Amino acid sequence: MRVYVPLTLPGLAEAYKAGELGSGPLDAFAVTPALREWYVSDDIEELEYAALNRAAQASLRLLATDPRAARRRVVVAVDVADGAASVDPDRGLDRSGLGVVRVAGPVPMKKAAAVHVDADDAEPDVTAAAAALGAADQGDDDAQFTVDGAEDHELMWFGVQEIPNLIG
Repeated sequence: MRVYVPLTLPGLAEAYKAGELGSGPLDAFAVTPALREWYVSDDIEELEYAALNRAAQASLRLLATDPRAARRRVVVAVDVADGAASVDPDRGLDRSGLGVVRVAGPVPMKKAAAVHVDADDAEPDVTAAAAALGAADQGDDDAQFTVDGAEDHELMWFGVQEIPNLIG
C-alpha cells in the first residue's frame, strides 16, 4: 500500500539521518474508502494524487508550527504492507480526515519510493499560506484564498537517491 507522509525539510533531514520516518505509529495519507467516496473516482492515479495533495496540506500545517523550516512542503511516498496502515472509521466523511491513515510500527527510509517537494519559486506562496492558516481555519475567506494559493504549485518528484541534495 502506498502512503504519503507529510514532512518539512528539517523533518526529512532527521528521517534520512535516522534511517526511518518514525518508530510509529505515524500519521500519513492514503487512498481510503472515505477519500474514494469524496473524490468520486475509480482511477487509482487520480486517487493517489488526491492523497498526495492531502499530505501536502498537512505538510503546510507542519510548516506553520516551525518558523525555522524552509517554506517548502515535503511529502514522502512510502510503500508499506497492506495491514500496516489503518483507517479510523469514526471519521467518516469528515473533510479534515479524508485519506488519513495511521501506520503502525517503524517506517524505514528504505521503504520510501519517492519524495515530493515544492520548487523554490513556491516559497513566497507557501510562506503566505502557512501564515494564513489560522485565519483560514476561523473562516476568513481571504485567508483561505491565500492558503489555496500554495495548492496552485505542483510538488516536484525526486528519487530517494536525491534526498542528500534536497537536505544538503
